[in-house]
Amino acid sequence: MKVLIVEDDADLREIIVRSLEKERYVVSEAPDYRTALCKVEDYDYDCILLDIMLPDGNGLDLLNELHALGKRTNVIILSARDSLEDKVTGLDLGADDYLPKPFHLAELHARIKSVLRRNQREGERVISYGNIEIHPDHFRVLIDGKEIELNRKEYDILYYFLTRPGRLVNKNALAESVWGDHIDQVDNFDFIYAQIKNLRRRLREAGAKPELKSVYGFGYKLVME
Repeated sequence: MKVLIVEDDADLREIIVRSLEKERYVVSEAPDYRTALCKVEDYDYDCILLDIMLPDGNGLDLLNELHALGKRTNVIILSARDSLEDKVTGLDLGADDYLPKPFHLAELHARIKSVLRRNQREGERVISYGNIEIHPDHFRVLIDGKEIELNRKEYDILYYFLTRPGRLVNKNALAESVWGDHIDQVDNFDFIYAQIKNLRRRLREAGAKPELKSVYGFGYKLVME
C-alpha cells in the first residue's frame, strides 16, 4: 500500500514515515503544496495524509486538484486547526477522515486501515478470489485454508492484484505501487519479472486456482484458470 505524507514539519514527517514503513507501507513525502501537487499529478496513492497549513498553499486546495484530475484517493487530513469549519470543508471536498494534531501513531495507523478497508472491497477484513485469501491486518495469505509464506514484495504484488481481480495492470503502475515513486525511471523491470516468477511458482505449488497471466507488451492480470 502506497501512502503520500504532505507535511511541512520535517520532524513530524520523519516520525510518520518511520512508523508507516514499519507497518510495511510504501511511503512518499511532500514538504509543501507545490511538491504535493507534482506528485499527485504524476503518481497514484492508496492514501494521502494531508496537512492543511502548508508554507506555499492550503492543503484543502489539493483536494480540489485531486477532484479535477479525476483521482479517487483516500485522504486523511492531519491538522492543528481543529475547527468545525475546517472539518466540514475538508469532508465536503472529498476527504475521508480528519485527525487533529497532536495524535498518537497507533490512532493514525488505525485510521489509515479504516479508510482503506472502507473503500476497498466493501470494507472486507478478508479479501478473497478463487481459493486465495488475504488477511491484510496480519499480512497472511491462505490457499484452501492453508497459510503460505511469501516475502514482502511477493505479498504486496499479490495484494495489489487481489484487490483488482481480472483487471489489466500496467507494469509501470504495479512498480510504482509496490516499489514507490520514480521507479518508472529505472532502465528495466527485471526486478518485477523475478518477483512475479517467484510468486507464480509459490501460488502454483500451493494449488491456487487464480493465475497471474502476462499480457504481452502491457503487463499482467489475475484471472481464474
